[in-house]
Amino acid sequence: MTADILAWFAEYDARAARGDIEGMADLAVFPLNVVTDIPGGAAAAKIWTRAEFVEVMTEVVGDGAELESTRTPHLIGDNLAVVFTDATFTVDGTDIPVRYADILLRTPDGWAFQTMVQPGHGTGWAAAARG
Repeated sequence: MTADILAWFAEYDARAARGDIEGMADLAVFPLNVVTDIPGGAAAAKIWTRAEFVEVMTEVVGDGAELESTRTPHLIGDNLAVVFTDATFTVDGTDIPVRYADILLRTPDGWAFQTMVQPGHGTGWAAAARG
């Protein structure tokens, strides 16, 4: 089962490398939970629609993203997994190390992600998080 999850991520990464944002979105279950940090040293949670995911990932991934990663899946049932990732993104020749987690669930069509726990997606959330 772990091999299936790693194969799923290989496909997701291939889509990201090609800049196939819609294809990346096809591998998610929406609405998508996003937990991230926000400016000012706090964190927040939000629910993204497919359109919001596509908008943000178009900005983040652009025409393609170079990524090297090590993923560690932890099964928490036959149909649920938490996957921790240590990765390095290369943007304009600069390496950016990140650590994040995704919650995957098994759907009738295979694995899909439903929750992203990742730093850096909280721009503009500070006022909303305060209240």
